Amino acid sequence: MLSPEQYLTQVKSRFLEHGNPDTAEGQMNYMRNQFAFYGLKAPQWMALARQCYQEHGIPQGEDLKTLARLCFEDDYREIQFFAVETVQRALPRQPEDFINLLEELITTKSWWDTVDWLAKLAGAHFLRYPHLTRPVTERWMQSGNIWLQRSAMIFQLKYKDRTDAELLFSYILRLNGSKEFFIQKGAGWALREYSKTNPEAVRRFVQENATLAPLTKREALKWMNRQ
Repeated sequence: MLSPEQYLTQVKSRFLEHGNPDTAEGQMNYMRNQFAFYGLKAPQWMALARQCYQEHGIPQGEDLKTLARLCFEDDYREIQFFAVETVQRALPRQPEDFINLLEELITTKSWWDTVDWLAKLAGAHFLRYPHLTRPVTERWMQSGNIWLQRSAMIFQLKYKDRTDAELLFSYILRLNGSKEFFIQKGAGWALREYSKTNPEAVRRFVQENATLAPLTKREALKWMNRQ
């Protein structure tokens, strides 16, 4: 197995070789020039990542953590995507304290593209270790970090009938009044997804909480209004 540093060198070499500067320019503009890009679209970098996994395996243990951290120190956004994809593939074999790495990555080079993906992985981890859910997400809520707070609202997006509605609604109400776009949008997104499982509960929640941000209400009711 390669060291994390050697592994990252292999990945960066392949990504650079297959990148497209014209595509990269559009990607950088879309992301408000916050990150550099090689100009690889998702199917391309994922195919290159699979080649690396096939040739070198998927790092585990401390090597996995080190590789993920090195990737998040890198300038190129596709490298952060590679880190999250690698973490996702290794996640089912991780111990409960792996949530600490997910939290660390959520707060590193934070933007919706990696945060929302990592929040989904946190949700999967909580299903394996349910006793972590409330203490960890409560810590996120109290952190003052909008990306951890958004993650606390959206980690249940794929839970469907396993959703803890009381927890979801309480977190949304605690963040009600926030002017942050990503908080308001995240709250509406979480409600919209839950409305596909329990539309009456969501409709009642929106009706009973008139002070919800207009953006949150609009997003929450979008799916139901289309039915």
